[in-house]
Amino acid sequence: MIEGLEKQGKSINLPKFELVYWADILYEKPLDDTISNKEDPYFIDEKYFPGLPDFKPEENSLRQKVLDFIEEQLDKLFLNKDLTVNYSGITDMIIHKYFKDLEVYYSEECLDEHDEKCMARELIRERLADTIRKYQGEEILLIGHSMGSIIAYDVLTFMVPYIDIHTFITIGSPLGFPVVQGKIAAEWNSKRLVPPKLKTPPGVKNHWSNLADLKDRIALIYDLSDNYQPNYRGVVAEDFVVYNDYQSNHVINPHKSYGYLRTEEFTRILSKFSRNESIIKRALKKISSRF
Repeated sequence: MIEGLEKQGKSINLPKFELVYWADILYEKPLDDTISNKEDPYFIDEKYFPGLPDFKPEENSLRQKVLDFIEEQLDKLFLNKDLTVNYSGITDMIIHKYFKDLEVYYSEECLDEHDEKCMARELIRERLADTIRKYQGEEILLIGHSMGSIIAYDVLTFMVPYIDIHTFITIGSPLGFPVVQGKIAAEWNSKRLVPPKLKTPPGVKNHWSNLADLKDRIALIYDLSDNYQPNYRGVVAEDFVVYNDYQSNHVINPHKSYGYLRTEEFTRILSKFSRNESIIKRALKKISSRF
């Protein structure tokens, strides 16, 4: 984030930042950036590297049309009008192969109530919900990357819908995939509250900004505004096609969070929020000084 601000010449201070970490719920040990042996299972292959100054985005208008066509076909094939999922066996197989952590998150297998597959989803959600509750009453900007965007959406929708979120940002998000929409709708159904179409979480009061690189396979369905209706405040997802410039050892990864967090679009949103937060704090200071 700091790199992006410096690159765009934004001289602002970052708001107070807190990372909600949940990998320890799914894994015994974290990856270790001090390990140099590439064969070690805890070796970090993709560390943080600054963006290259000569990075040149590609022209993607044709790719965008292809992705629009793919989205239309996927919706027709896998998602019914009532948001139930067709061919659940195939979609579960896709999740198993490509989204290991998400498979645990969505697991319904509970042979033992103490098994991680039973507890993981609630533990992960509660950790984020507790953090949001801690800042209730303050201006909150919430960023969700990849699976984190699903967790954030679920928590804002089902656990803390009453807490105001100034700005919600999703980056590299799979929220557009039919299977993910079907899982969210199934949870509504379990509560006997099935909406005709999914919506922006009710607490989001100003902006939902969704950033996607068209080469990011996890964010293949990049236009969330087509899949999520406005909430009662009128807030709808605003989609931004961005260029993720992350590279590691000359290998690009358009899904990496580092690249998303330094894009011009993200920097512009962060800068706007930070200025707004500063104005509010100055106004509150002036008010308090009168008493």
